[in-house]
Amino acid sequence: MENDIQFNHSITLNERKNLLVTGVKKIDHFDTNEFLIETNMGYLYIKGSELELIKLDTFKGNVTIKGIVNSMVYNDKDKVKEDGI
Repeated sequence: MENDIQFNHSITLNERKNLLVTGVKKIDHFDTNEFLIETNMGYLYIKGSELELIKLDTFKGNVTIKGIVNSMVYNDKDKVKEDGI
């Protein structure tokens, strides 16, 4: 998902099961255990189990994920490329 429009970035997590991320530029990678999302504030690495992409709104830059969220970490662009995350 490529998006040149700038949106405010936020994260809303309800009961560690439902996650809404705004300000998303693109999703680099995802599977049932991890997501790597480029946001306006840098790369966001989400780890968990049974993760599932529920909704992708490329017009608004929003992503909704369902599953058990164990951690969320921001990385600099250069660090992400070096680590291969």
